[in-house]
Amino acid sequence: MHQQVQLQPGEVLHIGGEASVQFEGARALTFRLIRVDTRSTYDGWLWLEGYVLGPSGVAVQRRRIFVRREGLRPAFH
Repeated sequence: MHQQVQLQPGEVLHIGGEASVQFEGARALTFRLIRVDTRSTYDGWLWLEGYVLGPSGVAVQRRRIFVRREGLRPAFH
């Protein structure tokens, strides 16, 4: 079982298929968290707001994504 990541502003996360099928395989993201939306949603799911990071670590796009909490992983181990 994976350790649950801390969801603090500035955290860099790997968003892959475990977080949501829309991010499976080549569609996976490296994501720098700005904030977690506190509105109620489905159990175990979250709306995250942040920046998609490019290969050099520079922000390339701001996004809001809907993901499974237990599928989130740190981008750097």
